[in-house]
Amino acid sequence: MDKLEGYYFSALFSGCFLLSSLLFSKITREQRDPYMDEIFHIPQAQLYCQGHFNQWDPMITTLPGLYLASVGMVKPASWLFGWSKNVACSSGMLRFVNLLFSLGNLYMLYLILCKINCKNKKN
Repeated sequence: MDKLEGYYFSALFSGCFLLSSLLFSKITREQRDPYMDEIFHIPQAQLYCQGHFNQWDPMITTLPGLYLASVGMVKPASWLFGWSKNVACSSGMLRFVNLLFSLGNLYMLYLILCKINCKNKKN
């Protein structure tokens, strides 16, 4: 990766994080309760936070990966920072996990584009 490309990606990543954080903050302040499909997903993730991995809402058709990843991120953070159970598995915290995953997707897209461009430069 050449130096200028790294600066561009850092600027893009920082800008996306800033914009996502601002939107996250605005939405979380305005809409505290679950909305749209969150009415199914938030309670399911909260069950997983409580350790009830054998309970499943039959209305959910997706795999439990995001719930498991959310619990895997939120639980250690709650122990580390001393958050209560209400804060750790709140709608806002679970939405923040999605924000982190969106940044991870941006990074993965960047790596894929780098891989494609490296192959094109060799040819």
